[in-house]
Amino acid sequence: MTDLNHYKKLITDRLTELDERMHVVDHELSEPVSPDMNDQAIDIEDDQVLEGLGNAAQQERVLLGQALARIEDGTYGECQKCGNPISDARLNAVPYAPLCKECVQAR
Repeated sequence: MTDLNHYKKLITDRLTELDERMHVVDHELSEPVSPDMNDQAIDIEDDQVLEGLGNAAQQERVLLGQALARIEDGTYGECQKCGNPISDARLNAVPYAPLCKECVQAR
């Protein structure tokens, strides 16, 4: 039996971490541009990395939100493809996992 409270806390804690990360990314991206050309080149590369991190965080937030919805509708921990239970080990590693290990590997 899946402990929904455990996974809900795991998911909400991760959402909090992502919110904090996104706040830092937004702050860093809003920093003024350096007048030095060499520094500008480095800043552009850094901004691209930060934007990638921000995009990844946004995507993970969506997946975590979907997992919370599955908790609410009673389908959390069920594979969305085959209907079998998703192992606790998988849910602990990837709390937003919509598929069991077997269905992921069958892709």
